[in-house]
Amino acid sequence: MQRRIALQPAHDQGGLRPDDAAGLGAELAAVVAGARRRAVRGGDRQIDTAHLLHSLLESDPEVRAAVGDAPQLARLLGYLVQRSIGYGLRWQSTVEDSGAIAVVPDPALYGGEPKDTGGWSPAAAAAMEDARRRARERGETRAHGTDLLAALVVDPQSRAVEVLERAGVPAHGLRARIEARAGEHADDGAAC
Repeated sequence: MQRRIALQPAHDQGGLRPDDAAGLGAELAAVVAGARRRAVRGGDRQIDTAHLLHSLLESDPEVRAAVGDAPQLARLLGYLVQRSIGYGLRWQSTVEDSGAIAVVPDPALYGGEPKDTGGWSPAAAAAMEDARRRARERGETRAHGTDLLAALVVDPQSRAVEVLERAGVPAHGLRARIEARAGEHADDGAAC
């Protein structure tokens, strides 16, 4: 017997919405599209931080280098795959909102009115805005994968942090490695 799959509206089939790609480079826009496809495939109501983390790890070598060595990466990807095939079932039909970060970001921080988070969990929407903010603070117009990774580990109650911690990758240590790498890149740029 074949399973019937309900047709999804076009905007829910994994493509980017116009505002999703704002302030993102091509690589990070592809990460967002992959996270959206993953959420749709999994029957999730929204893109959450674990979807973003999974897509980031698959596509960005700099993010993989920041996370750790091969055994840590293998374990982390294993947890994420388990999540996509059933590990995260307890998360389905729930909105990712730990309350540890503001659901509606302060408009003054992001240059205008807060955006509707349609299609995004509040934690994932806040992480995307934080990644864009990090890029702007460096004087860049486009966020990179490590900007998003750093933003994902800010909320200790997010699904991304839960998966990282279960895989033995402490979020606070990861955040420190990302910040140290960012400082090294800034020093390299100043030396030129």
